[in-house]
Amino acid sequence: MRRPSRRIHVGDVPIGDGAPIAVQTMTNTVTGDVEATLAQIRAIEEAGADLVRVSCPDEEATAALARIVAGAKIPIIADIHFHYRRAIEAAEAGAACLRFNPGNIGSKERVGEVVRAARDHGCSIRIGVNAGSLERDLLERYGEPCPEAMVESALRHARILEDLDFFDFKISVKASDVFLACAAYQGLAEACDYPLHLGITEAGGLIGGTVKSALGIGSLLWAGIGDTIRVSLSADPVEEVRVAFELLKTLGLRSRGVTIISCPSCARQAFPVIRTVEVLEERLAHIRTPLTLSIIGCVVNGPGEARETDIGLTGGGKGNHMIYLNGVTDHRIDDEGLVDHIVALVEARAREIEAAAADEGDGDMAAQG
Repeated sequence: MRRPSRRIHVGDVPIGDGAPIAVQTMTNTVTGDVEATLAQIRAIEEAGADLVRVSCPDEEATAALARIVAGAKIPIIADIHFHYRRAIEAAEAGAACLRFNPGNIGSKERVGEVVRAARDHGCSIRIGVNAGSLERDLLERYGEPCPEAMVESALRHARILEDLDFFDFKISVKASDVFLACAAYQGLAEACDYPLHLGITEAGGLIGGTVKSALGIGSLLWAGIGDTIRVSLSADPVEEVRVAFELLKTLGLRSRGVTIISCPSCARQAFPVIRTVEVLEERLAHIRTPLTLSIIGCVVNGPGEARETDIGLTGGGKGNHMIYLNGVTDHRIDDEGLVDHIVALVEARAREIEAAAADEGDGDMAAQG
Protein backbone atom coordinates (compact mmCIF):
# COMPACT_ATOMS: atom_id res chain seq x y z
CA MET A 1 0.00 0.00 0.00
CA ARG A 2 1.38 3.41 -1.00
CA ARG A 3 2.03 5.93 1.75
CA PRO A 4 -0.63 8.67 1.57
CA SER A 5 0.85 12.03 0.58
CA ARG A 6 -0.09 15.42 -0.74
CA ARG A 7 -0.38 15.96 -4.48
CA ILE A 8 1.89 18.45 -6.21
CA HIS A 9 2.78 18.94 -9.86
CA VAL A 10 6.10 19.29 -11.65
CA GLY A 11 4.94 20.88 -14.86
CA ASP A 12 2.20 18.58 -16.12
CA VAL A 13 3.46 15.56 -14.15
CA PRO A 14 1.42 14.78 -11.01
CA ILE A 15 3.48 13.76 -7.99
CA GLY A 16 2.14 12.01 -4.89
CA ASP A 17 -1.35 11.09 -3.73
CA GLY A 18 -1.37 7.85 -5.71
CA ALA A 19 0.01 9.26 -8.98
CA PRO A 20 2.35 6.94 -10.91
CA ILE A 21 5.87 7.00 -9.49
CA ALA A 22 7.80 9.40 -11.71
CA VAL A 23 11.23 8.55 -13.12
CA GLN A 24 13.83 11.30 -13.08
CA THR A 25 17.43 11.66 -14.18
CA MET A 26 19.92 14.53 -14.60
CA THR A 27 21.93 15.88 -17.50
CA ASN A 28 25.72 15.93 -17.20
CA THR A 29 26.47 18.31 -20.08
CA VAL A 30 27.53 21.92 -19.60
CA THR A 31 24.15 23.63 -19.33
CA GLY A 32 25.34 26.63 -21.28
CA ASP A 33 25.87 24.32 -24.26
CA VAL A 34 22.23 24.28 -25.29
CA GLU A 35 22.57 21.89 -28.23
CA ALA A 36 24.52 19.29 -26.27
CA THR A 37 22.11 19.51 -23.35
CA LEU A 38 19.04 19.20 -25.56
CA ALA A 39 20.59 16.25 -27.40
CA GLN A 40 21.02 14.46 -24.10
CA ILE A 41 17.50 15.36 -23.01
CA ARG A 42 16.09 13.91 -26.25
CA ALA A 43 17.83 10.60 -25.49
CA ILE A 44 16.50 10.74 -21.94
CA GLU A 45 12.97 11.39 -23.22
CA GLU A 46 13.24 8.48 -25.64
CA ALA A 47 14.23 6.23 -22.73
CA GLY A 48 10.98 7.20 -21.03
CA ALA A 49 11.98 9.65 -18.28
CA ASP A 50 9.17 11.77 -16.84
CA LEU A 51 11.41 14.54 -15.47
CA VAL A 52 14.96 15.77 -15.97
CA ARG A 53 17.11 17.89 -13.68
CA VAL A 54 19.54 20.43 -15.13
CA SER A 55 22.28 22.07 -13.09
CA CYS A 56 22.22 25.88 -12.95
CA PRO A 57 25.43 26.93 -11.22
CA ASP A 58 25.92 30.29 -12.95
CA GLU A 59 24.26 33.01 -15.02
CA GLU A 60 25.32 31.37 -18.28
CA ALA A 61 23.35 28.27 -17.29
CA THR A 62 20.17 30.12 -16.33
CA ALA A 63 20.46 32.24 -19.48
CA ALA A 64 20.47 29.04 -21.54
CA LEU A 65 17.63 27.47 -19.57
CA ALA A 66 14.79 29.18 -21.44
CA ARG A 67 15.94 27.64 -24.74
CA ILE A 68 16.37 24.26 -23.06
CA VAL A 69 12.88 24.39 -21.56
CA ALA A 70 11.43 25.36 -24.94
CA GLY A 71 13.17 22.45 -26.66
CA ALA A 72 12.34 19.77 -24.10
CA LYS A 73 9.20 17.62 -24.06
CA ILE A 74 9.40 16.78 -20.35
CA PRO A 75 9.48 19.18 -17.38
CA ILE A 76 12.83 20.65 -16.40
CA ILE A 77 13.96 20.79 -12.77
CA ALA A 78 16.57 23.48 -12.12
CA ASP A 79 19.31 22.40 -9.72
CA ILE A 80 20.24 25.33 -7.46
CA HIS A 81 22.68 25.34 -4.59
CA PHE A 82 23.66 28.57 -2.90
CA HIS A 83 22.77 31.63 -4.98
CA TYR A 84 19.18 32.76 -4.69
CA ARG A 85 19.37 34.80 -7.90
CA ARG A 86 19.95 31.59 -9.93
CA ALA A 87 16.70 30.20 -8.53
CA ILE A 88 14.76 33.30 -9.50
CA GLU A 89 16.30 33.31 -12.98
CA ALA A 90 15.47 29.61 -13.42
CA ALA A 91 11.84 30.20 -12.46
CA GLU A 92 11.64 33.09 -14.91
CA ALA A 93 13.19 30.87 -17.62
CA GLY A 94 10.37 28.34 -17.29
CA ALA A 95 11.73 25.65 -14.97
CA ALA A 96 8.92 23.46 -13.67
CA CYS A 97 10.63 22.85 -10.34
CA LEU A 98 13.49 24.31 -8.31
CA ARG A 99 15.73 21.96 -6.37
CA PHE A 100 17.34 23.81 -3.46
CA ASN A 101 17.47 23.93 0.33
CA PRO A 102 15.85 27.10 1.68
CA GLY A 103 18.25 27.24 4.62
CA ASN A 104 21.22 27.44 2.25
CA ILE A 105 19.90 30.31 0.13
CA GLY A 106 20.50 33.06 2.67
CA SER A 107 18.24 35.41 4.62
CA LYS A 108 14.52 34.91 5.04
CA GLU A 109 14.01 37.83 2.67
CA ARG A 110 15.99 36.10 -0.07
CA VAL A 111 14.11 32.84 0.45
CA GLY A 112 10.91 34.85 0.25
CA GLU A 113 11.98 36.27 -3.11
CA VAL A 114 12.63 32.76 -4.46
CA VAL A 115 9.29 31.49 -3.20
CA ARG A 116 7.54 34.47 -4.74
CA ALA A 117 9.20 33.72 -8.10
CA ALA A 118 8.21 30.06 -7.81
CA ARG A 119 4.61 30.97 -7.05
CA ASP A 120 4.44 33.58 -9.83
CA HIS A 121 5.81 31.16 -12.44
CA GLY A 122 4.06 27.97 -11.34
CA CYS A 123 7.19 26.23 -10.02
CA SER A 124 7.17 23.53 -7.40
CA ILE A 125 10.22 23.01 -5.17
CA ARG A 126 12.27 20.03 -4.06
CA ILE A 127 14.06 20.20 -0.74
CA GLY A 128 17.16 18.08 -1.23
CA VAL A 129 18.89 16.98 1.97
CA ASN A 130 22.15 15.07 1.53
CA ALA A 131 24.11 13.24 4.23
CA GLY A 132 27.32 14.72 2.83
CA SER A 133 26.25 18.34 3.30
CA LEU A 134 24.28 18.54 6.54
CA GLU A 135 24.24 21.77 8.52
CA ARG A 136 27.17 22.25 10.90
CA ASP A 137 25.04 22.58 14.02
CA LEU A 138 23.34 19.24 13.30
CA LEU A 139 26.68 17.50 12.80
CA GLU A 140 27.97 18.99 16.05
CA ARG A 141 24.87 17.85 17.95
CA TYR A 142 24.59 14.35 16.48
CA GLY A 143 28.31 13.76 15.92
CA GLU A 144 27.89 12.33 12.42
CA PRO A 145 25.33 12.06 9.62
CA CYS A 146 22.48 9.94 10.97
CA PRO A 147 18.78 9.45 10.13
CA GLU A 148 17.64 11.76 12.92
CA ALA A 149 19.88 14.59 11.72
CA MET A 150 18.72 14.19 8.13
CA VAL A 151 15.03 14.20 9.08
CA GLU A 152 15.52 17.24 11.30
CA SER A 153 17.30 19.05 8.47
CA ALA A 154 14.48 18.26 6.05
CA LEU A 155 11.76 19.41 8.43
CA ARG A 156 13.75 22.57 9.23
CA HIS A 157 13.84 23.50 5.54
CA ALA A 158 10.17 22.56 5.16
CA ARG A 159 9.14 24.89 7.98
CA ILE A 160 10.79 27.80 6.18
CA LEU A 161 8.53 27.21 3.17
CA GLU A 162 5.49 26.57 5.35
CA ASP A 163 6.05 29.88 7.15
CA LEU A 164 5.95 31.54 3.72
CA ASP A 165 2.62 29.79 3.02
CA PHE A 166 4.19 27.63 0.29
CA PHE A 167 3.37 23.93 0.30
CA ASP A 168 3.97 22.88 -3.30
CA PHE A 169 7.12 20.91 -2.57
CA LYS A 170 8.58 17.42 -2.23
CA ILE A 171 11.53 16.29 -0.12
CA SER A 172 14.51 13.96 -0.48
CA VAL A 173 16.95 12.73 2.18
CA LYS A 174 19.70 11.02 0.21
CA ALA A 175 22.83 9.24 1.33
CA SER A 176 25.34 6.95 -0.37
CA ASP A 177 24.91 4.46 2.48
CA VAL A 178 21.82 2.33 1.81
CA PHE A 179 20.96 1.77 5.48
CA LEU A 180 21.33 5.45 6.37
CA ALA A 181 19.21 6.58 3.43
CA CYS A 182 16.45 4.05 4.06
CA ALA A 183 16.24 4.85 7.76
CA ALA A 184 16.09 8.59 6.99
CA TYR A 185 13.31 8.12 4.44
CA GLN A 186 11.35 5.90 6.82
CA GLY A 187 11.63 8.52 9.56
CA LEU A 188 10.64 11.33 7.22
CA ALA A 189 7.68 9.33 5.87
CA GLU A 190 6.33 9.08 9.40
CA ALA A 191 6.99 12.73 10.20
CA CYS A 192 5.21 14.44 7.28
CA ASP A 193 2.83 13.90 4.37
CA TYR A 194 4.84 15.65 1.65
CA PRO A 195 5.72 13.68 -1.49
CA LEU A 196 9.14 12.03 -1.28
CA HIS A 197 11.80 11.82 -4.00
CA LEU A 198 13.89 8.66 -3.54
CA GLY A 199 17.51 8.10 -4.36
CA ILE A 200 20.73 6.52 -3.14
CA THR A 201 23.10 9.32 -4.00
CA GLU A 202 26.55 8.72 -5.47
CA ALA A 203 25.70 5.03 -5.72
CA GLY A 204 28.62 4.19 -8.03
CA GLY A 205 29.06 2.70 -11.48
CA LEU A 206 26.55 0.86 -13.61
CA ILE A 207 26.68 -2.51 -11.85
CA GLY A 208 27.49 -1.49 -8.27
CA GLY A 209 25.20 1.54 -8.38
CA THR A 210 22.36 -0.50 -9.81
CA VAL A 211 22.62 -3.04 -7.01
CA LYS A 212 22.76 -0.39 -4.28
CA SER A 213 19.87 1.54 -5.80
CA ALA A 214 17.77 -1.57 -6.27
CA LEU A 215 18.24 -2.53 -2.63
CA GLY A 216 17.67 0.95 -1.23
CA ILE A 217 15.00 2.37 -3.51
CA GLY A 218 13.40 -1.03 -3.97
CA SER A 219 12.97 -1.68 -0.26
CA LEU A 220 11.40 1.74 0.26
CA LEU A 221 9.02 1.30 -2.67
CA TRP A 222 8.14 -2.16 -1.38
CA ALA A 223 7.18 -0.48 1.91
CA GLY A 224 4.95 1.99 0.02
CA ILE A 225 7.33 4.93 0.40
CA GLY A 226 8.27 7.13 -2.55
CA ASP A 227 6.66 9.26 -5.25
CA THR A 228 9.56 10.00 -7.62
CA ILE A 229 12.88 8.19 -8.05
CA ARG A 230 16.30 8.80 -9.50
CA VAL A 231 18.89 6.06 -9.85
CA SER A 232 22.21 7.90 -9.48
CA LEU A 233 24.91 6.18 -11.53
CA SER A 234 28.33 7.11 -12.82
CA ALA A 235 27.01 6.24 -16.26
CA ASP A 236 25.01 7.65 -19.14
CA PRO A 237 21.76 9.22 -17.81
CA VAL A 238 19.85 6.96 -20.21
CA GLU A 239 21.12 4.00 -18.18
CA GLU A 240 19.68 5.60 -15.04
CA VAL A 241 16.27 5.74 -16.68
CA ARG A 242 16.49 2.14 -17.90
CA VAL A 243 17.45 0.85 -14.47
CA ALA A 244 14.68 2.88 -12.84
CA PHE A 245 12.04 1.39 -15.11
CA GLU A 246 13.36 -2.12 -14.60
CA LEU A 247 13.10 -1.55 -10.86
CA LEU A 248 9.54 -0.25 -11.11
CA LYS A 249 8.53 -3.03 -13.51
CA THR A 250 9.93 -5.66 -11.17
CA LEU A 251 7.78 -4.31 -8.33
CA GLY A 252 4.72 -4.03 -10.57
CA LEU A 253 4.59 -0.24 -10.12
CA ARG A 254 5.12 0.83 -13.75
CA SER A 255 5.04 -0.99 -17.06
CA ARG A 256 6.98 0.16 -20.09
CA GLY A 257 8.65 -1.70 -22.90
CA VAL A 258 9.68 -5.32 -23.25
CA THR A 259 10.28 -7.40 -20.14
CA ILE A 260 12.71 -10.18 -21.07
CA ILE A 261 12.65 -13.38 -19.05
CA SER A 262 15.86 -15.25 -19.89
CA CYS A 263 17.93 -18.08 -18.48
CA PRO A 264 21.57 -17.64 -17.43
CA SER A 265 22.49 -20.40 -19.94
CA CYS A 266 24.31 -23.68 -19.36
CA ALA A 267 25.70 -26.62 -21.36
CA ARG A 268 22.16 -27.51 -22.46
CA GLN A 269 21.66 -24.27 -24.40
CA ALA A 270 20.77 -24.80 -28.04
CA PHE A 271 21.72 -21.25 -29.07
CA PRO A 272 23.96 -18.55 -27.53
CA VAL A 273 21.50 -17.23 -24.94
CA ILE A 274 23.64 -14.48 -23.41
CA ARG A 275 24.61 -12.88 -26.71
CA THR A 276 21.06 -13.24 -28.05
CA VAL A 277 19.62 -11.41 -25.02
CA GLU A 278 22.26 -8.67 -25.26
CA VAL A 279 21.36 -8.00 -28.88
CA LEU A 280 17.61 -8.16 -28.22
CA GLU A 281 17.84 -5.70 -25.33
CA GLU A 282 19.54 -3.22 -27.63
CA ARG A 283 17.27 -3.75 -30.63
CA LEU A 284 14.05 -3.68 -28.60
CA ALA A 285 14.90 -0.60 -26.54
CA HIS A 286 12.62 1.52 -28.75
CA ILE A 287 9.51 -0.48 -27.84
CA ARG A 288 7.36 1.38 -25.31
CA THR A 289 4.37 -0.94 -25.27
CA PRO A 290 4.46 -3.28 -22.24
CA LEU A 291 4.86 -6.91 -23.26
CA THR A 292 6.79 -10.00 -22.16
CA LEU A 293 9.37 -12.08 -24.01
CA SER A 294 10.96 -15.31 -22.77
CA ILE A 295 14.32 -16.44 -24.14
CA ILE A 296 15.19 -19.88 -22.76
CA GLY A 297 18.03 -22.00 -24.08
CA CYS A 298 16.50 -25.47 -23.71
CA VAL A 299 13.28 -27.39 -23.12
CA VAL A 300 13.74 -27.87 -19.35
CA ASN A 301 12.09 -24.57 -18.33
CA GLY A 302 11.42 -23.08 -21.75
CA PRO A 303 7.84 -24.29 -22.37
CA GLY A 304 6.73 -23.31 -18.87
CA GLU A 305 8.13 -19.81 -19.13
CA ALA A 306 6.75 -19.40 -22.67
CA ARG A 307 3.23 -20.20 -21.49
CA GLU A 308 3.32 -17.08 -19.31
CA THR A 309 4.68 -14.59 -21.88
CA ASP A 310 3.44 -12.82 -25.01
CA ILE A 311 6.25 -14.30 -27.10
CA GLY A 312 8.58 -17.15 -26.21
CA LEU A 313 11.65 -18.81 -27.68
CA THR A 314 12.77 -22.23 -26.47
CA GLY A 315 15.95 -23.81 -27.75
CA GLY A 316 15.68 -27.15 -29.56
CA GLY A 317 18.20 -29.62 -30.88
CA LYS A 318 20.17 -28.99 -34.09
CA GLY A 319 18.84 -25.47 -34.61
CA ASN A 320 15.23 -26.58 -34.25
CA HIS A 321 13.84 -23.92 -31.89
CA MET A 322 10.20 -23.41 -30.89
CA ILE A 323 8.37 -20.07 -31.05
CA TYR A 324 5.41 -19.54 -28.74
CA LEU A 325 2.79 -16.83 -29.27
CA ASN A 326 0.47 -15.98 -26.39
CA GLY A 327 1.68 -19.05 -24.55
CA VAL A 328 0.90 -21.51 -27.36
CA THR A 329 3.35 -23.33 -29.62
CA ASP A 330 3.22 -21.65 -33.03
CA HIS A 331 6.15 -22.51 -35.29
CA ARG A 332 9.77 -23.63 -35.42
CA ILE A 333 12.83 -21.66 -36.49
CA ASP A 334 16.49 -22.46 -37.05
CA ASP A 335 19.53 -20.39 -36.06
CA GLU A 336 19.62 -18.28 -39.21
CA GLY A 337 17.82 -14.98 -38.76
CA LEU A 338 16.67 -15.89 -35.24
CA VAL A 339 17.16 -12.43 -33.72
CA ASP A 340 15.62 -10.63 -36.70
CA HIS A 341 12.63 -12.95 -36.48
CA ILE A 342 12.12 -12.29 -32.75
CA VAL A 343 12.40 -8.53 -33.26
CA ALA A 344 9.79 -8.65 -36.02
CA LEU A 345 7.43 -10.68 -33.83
CA VAL A 346 7.81 -8.26 -30.91
CA GLU A 347 7.25 -5.20 -33.09
CA ALA A 348 4.15 -6.80 -34.63
CA ARG A 349 2.79 -7.74 -31.21
CA ALA A 350 3.42 -4.21 -29.93
CA ARG A 351 1.44 -2.79 -32.86
CA GLU A 352 -1.43 -5.18 -32.11
CA ILE A 353 -1.55 -4.11 -28.46
CA GLU A 354 -1.41 -0.42 -29.40
CA ALA A 355 -4.20 -0.86 -31.98
CA ALA A 356 -6.39 -2.72 -29.48
CA ALA A 357 -5.82 0.01 -26.89
CA ALA A 358 -6.72 2.68 -29.46
CA ASP A 359 -9.91 0.82 -30.42
CA GLU A 360 -10.85 0.47 -26.76
CA GLY A 361 -10.25 4.17 -26.25
CA ASP A 362 -12.46 5.03 -29.22
CA GLY A 363 -15.15 2.74 -27.82
CA ASP A 364 -14.96 4.41 -24.44
CA MET A 365 -15.29 7.84 -26.06
CA ALA A 366 -18.26 6.66 -28.12
CA ALA A 367 -19.91 5.27 -25.00
CA GLN A 368 -19.36 8.53 -23.18
CA GLY A 369 -20.79 10.43 -26.16
